[in-house]
Amino acid sequence: MTAPLGNTAATPAAVRISGARTVRAGRFSVRVRPRAVAAGLLALAAAAAFAVLCIGSGQYAMGFGRVLDALTGHGSPADTFIVRELRLPRACVALAVGAALGLAGAVFQAVVRNPLGSPDLLGFTSGSATGALVAIVYLGGSAGAVATGAAAGGIATGVLVYALAWRRGVHGFRLVLTGIGLTAALTGVNGYLLTRAQLTDAARAVLWQTGSLDGRGWDNVAPLAVAMAVVVPALLLGCGPALRMLEMGDDTASALGVRVERVRLALIGGAVVLTALAAAAAGPVAFVALTAPQLARRATRAPGPNLLPAMAVGAALLTASDWIAQRAFDDHPLPVGVVTGLLGGVYLVAMLAAERRAGRI
Repeated sequence: MTAPLGNTAATPAAVRISGARTVRAGRFSVRVRPRAVAAGLLALAAAAAFAVLCIGSGQYAMGFGRVLDALTGHGSPADTFIVRELRLPRACVALAVGAALGLAGAVFQAVVRNPLGSPDLLGFTSGSATGALVAIVYLGGSAGAVATGAAAGGIATGVLVYALAWRRGVHGFRLVLTGIGLTAALTGVNGYLLTRAQLTDAARAVLWQTGSLDGRGWDNVAPLAVAMAVVVPALLLGCGPALRMLEMGDDTASALGVRVERVRLALIGGAVVLTALAAAAAGPVAFVALTAPQLARRATRAPGPNLLPAMAVGAALLTASDWIAQRAFDDHPLPVGVVTGLLGGVYLVAMLAAERRAGRI
């Protein structure tokens, strides 16, 4: 929605440039595109609305007004307890995980300059699954151990992919191929770990691998929220302008003064941390990181990585999927990963068909 351009000593002013509005204030300036702002705000409104709908869903159903009353402290004691202690943490996890995956997907797709570049296909969610399975099979499988194992597995996989793809620098095509190869290897490892687990542990592991928001509490929100408070500003403000230049190619970015490998390492590192902690909070939820950046780009019709709109669309996608998962079969709610997998798979097929019609594949 906005992208820092640089420093300036001009007084506050606004200048229209190719459909965008450049707002200068003191030493800083930002370029604002009205359509991108509107798309991002609509996505945020949709995410908030679906979060409220999710809070009101369940065996103890509540209308929109009762949910808002409970959130603002004007509801009955029973409504307030159910909303604030049982359902609000789940909604917050959905919002945070969706936003984190949307941002991570936008960063990966911009770095590799490929719409298929996402944590799902580059091996990072498979690495998180490996870490979680190790915790379940060998470490007792407590909630804290599974979350820690998932985060450690995702980060370790990111380091391994970067190291294997390095050859006088890391380039997008080599990073994608390395990630796909490592995903295949980790899939085999995960299958082996499942065969070593007890039946009850294997059932838990399969549910976790699907991606689920069931039983999530404030302890699941806190680590991801803290990480996002640090990583998101660093990516948006510290690396955002350089990322736009990287999309033009390494040589062009280097000529413009960007330290290409240092910036790429920072971008990949931040995106890997967000992906790993999102998996620790909700499991490896499929396709949100792949779909959200592309939907954001189509909604804004703006060049560049569209980091903020991708976050908003990711949050809206996951909260909408959670609402569908809870409402599709009232007697048997689905894990949210089932819904995102179905929706994302349909979107991927449609995107590939469009690319084929355009003659690009």
